[in-house]
Amino acid sequence: MSELLNLTALGAQEKLAAGDLSPQEYTDAWREAAAGDDINAYLWQDGSGEEAAAIAVEQARTAPIAVKDIFCTEGVPTTAGSRILEGYRPPYSSTAVRKLLEAGAPVLGKTNMDEFAMGSSNENSAYGPVLNPWDRGRVPGGSSGGSAAVVAGGLAPWAIGTDTGGSIRQPAAFCGIVGLKPTYGAISRYGMIAFASSLDQCGPLTRTVSDAALLLGMLQGRDPCDSTSVGLDAQISLPNREDLSGLRFGVPTELAGYEFDSGVREVFEQTLRKIEALGGELAEVSLPSSEHGISAYYVIAPAEASSNLARYDGVRYGMRAGGDGDLVEMYETTRSEGFGPEVKRRIMLGTYALSSGYYEAYYGQAQKVRTRIAEDFTTAFSAVDFVVTPTAPSVAFKLEEKTDDPLAMYMNDFFTVPMSLAGIPAISIPAGLAAPEGGGRELPVGFQIAAPAFAEQRLIDAAYALEQGIGFDARPGDADG
Repeated sequence: MSELLNLTALGAQEKLAAGDLSPQEYTDAWREAAAGDDINAYLWQDGSGEEAAAIAVEQARTAPIAVKDIFCTEGVPTTAGSRILEGYRPPYSSTAVRKLLEAGAPVLGKTNMDEFAMGSSNENSAYGPVLNPWDRGRVPGGSSGGSAAVVAGGLAPWAIGTDTGGSIRQPAAFCGIVGLKPTYGAISRYGMIAFASSLDQCGPLTRTVSDAALLLGMLQGRDPCDSTSVGLDAQISLPNREDLSGLRFGVPTELAGYEFDSGVREVFEQTLRKIEALGGELAEVSLPSSEHGISAYYVIAPAEASSNLARYDGVRYGMRAGGDGDLVEMYETTRSEGFGPEVKRRIMLGTYALSSGYYEAYYGQAQKVRTRIAEDFTTAFSAVDFVVTPTAPSVAFKLEEKTDDPLAMYMNDFFTVPMSLAGIPAISIPAGLAAPEGGGRELPVGFQIAAPAFAEQRLIDAAYALEQGIGFDARPGDADG
């Protein structure tokens, strides 16, 4: 059994294609593993008699996959981590899920998440927090914390999540796996419950860069159901690059003035030296507007959320609260009881930013900052092939450590938000382990590589070479406790 679960998704797919692996045996092994979920990572699992999200197992041609509960799955509960959608069963599946089924990937289960993808710790889920498999007293990151945790914890071979401001990359860093945010528009958003429509993007969470490439290839493409989707220029190939010779990696000068954990800094600097050892060249670049990324993001994203979440009113689907009062009372009661504190906070922030007299001062100004950030990256990429940063300023923090300080929580996305605002692809790979500030067991540190728009193949090739050079092979079970 353990041999089956140790296979990468790519390795399993090759064995399935060759007839050396039974689809039934392999899928059943992962169903059994998922059933042992003790970190609250799954909200629904296949095998419970509800087969609408599955394919006939004997038709499986690749590894079963865990799906963030923000993707509509026909006939299967889809909650987006919120009470307001408790019990909702969509009449259709998202394009991403449909493509996975067509590729022969059975849906293993739906994963827990921050409510409507709003959060950096997975503590905002209406169904309780996900626990980090490396240390159950710490968060797995958010909002795709459930998807990251099932992969890191051996409860799924791979998963998909969504990234609006860092929600794939930061959980990947905290859980010691690979997380890829593709270029905005590379993958259809149809059937993906919206948070901030100009930022949301689907992407892979996997054990290896090769698995991420394989999964991206299944998911990418233009979709007539999503007018913002354009796909990639060419099909993604599996990476095989052995070194980084001829490639230039830009290190933002602004990093020198930003405070982040000493352990994270040490691993980051070790990784820079590894890049040089593999033949890559380091150069300084400047991203002068990136320091305003968090401020711009937390105007733009809540503004779009305010608009997108207006549809949850208790009339068409989801929960309905309120007694014999009028329609307005029903709206108010349903939304008051159905939404959690963080979602309410962002709806109010966004509504204020869009209100008459404040639109240009807040939302309009934030969009100008967004443009400046995109221009900074364009300038940087005229001199280098990639821009590199730590993925997060710290290793995974303790549960409830930052719940009372929203600003401290938001700053977890400091390194990931600029790439989201610019719409460019970025990948986080595990680069090493570091102890938290103040001491404790060592936890994973992520290294982020960003590339120009639609340069996913170059990004994956470089990440693969660096991944092989680093040789990170630690697992949660290797840590004490």
